[in-house]
Amino acid sequence: MKPESSGVTHGPLGAHAILMVDDEPQACKWFARLYGDEFVVLTAQSVDEALALLAQRGNEVAVLLTDYAMPQRDGVALLGEVRKAYPHVARLLVSAYADKDVAMSAVNQGQVEKILEKPLDEALTRQALREALAASQERARNRALLERRAATLRETLGFLAHEVTTPLATVQGYLSAMRERHRDASADGSGDARIQEQKPGEVLFMIEAAQRRAAYAQSLVSTFVQTARDAYQPDSSPTLRASQLVQAVREEFPFDNDEARWLTSDVTADFELPGRRDLLYLVLCTLVKNALLALRPDPPRRPSVHIGLGRESPTPGVPEQAVIHVSDNGPGIPPDVLKRLTFEPTTTRAKAGGSGMGLIFCRRVMTSLGGSILVRSEAGRGATISLYFPSAR
Repeated sequence: MKPESSGVTHGPLGAHAILMVDDEPQACKWFARLYGDEFVVLTAQSVDEALALLAQRGNEVAVLLTDYAMPQRDGVALLGEVRKAYPHVARLLVSAYADKDVAMSAVNQGQVEKILEKPLDEALTRQALREALAASQERARNRALLERRAATLRETLGFLAHEVTTPLATVQGYLSAMRERHRDASADGSGDARIQEQKPGEVLFMIEAAQRRAAYAQSLVSTFVQTARDAYQPDSSPTLRASQLVQAVREEFPFDNDEARWLTSDVTADFELPGRRDLLYLVLCTLVKNALLALRPDPPRRPSVHIGLGRESPTPGVPEQAVIHVSDNGPGIPPDVLKRLTFEPTTTRAKAGGSGMGLIFCRRVMTSLGGSILVRSEAGRGATISLYFPSAR
């Protein structure tokens, strides 16, 4: 007998069907006719037929209702396999009074969540199916949420690993340079060690630069740790304002030489941010770093990176949203690269270690907050990255 069904959905979150398994054809027909007015009903007449159907359409099935007494393999065997292979499916067992001990054993082993006795009472069965369907869909939602959280953590960890490598490599380079220029203590026994400078102030510069990069790397690690904690506990953080985020970047980003003077900001149009500081801090640091890297090879007479807060519509016809703009007056982004940014790994600095994942990461963070990211650029006229935020409330 061919399974009966109507409608098509995809993925566990779309699971909606009831799979009824009974070796008696008339029982399957009766069940489909009686409950098909409310539920999408699929039927199978053996354990093997049910497993074959699940292999094809398991993403549609939310509830399994199976008779216990069937030839070859019984309903408990089916429930055990479904429990392992399709954890989102709610499992119900139909049994006669004589099979009650077997059914109770199945309950105790966790293979079945509810027992319905033959003959089925329509009202009780209908309510049991409603409850099982709701429970299955809730499990599917929770499972999807955990999978999304795990994927976010993996993605964040990979991105941070790349971001931390650069400042730590610079720290190692400065330490190696000082080690090469180290000279043994003088013979007078004073205990003073010497590091030979090639130009005045060089050692102090390397020490301070290494300290800034070590602090920045530490802040990135702290960001990931906080993200990991937040993924599995309610958000109880205090309100974060955009001006505070900008100030954190100004104070903690490891600028080279006098690059800190390149950065200006206007936070008069301050607003409350949705979400926590950690990922948003990483997003803003990424945009500032990209702007600085664009300026470094051939800086204009007055290099500029500007962070501005405001409210505007991202596209015509859309209500105004709070926005953070990060602009630079560098060479701009080539048109062929611009159209791919934020959607696929794209970089113009592969030789310098660029991965092209930065803006993709930023886009995913903004999307998770219900916001968006927009990139604007003209050749020779710099670039502006805009982060649009939904209402924090």
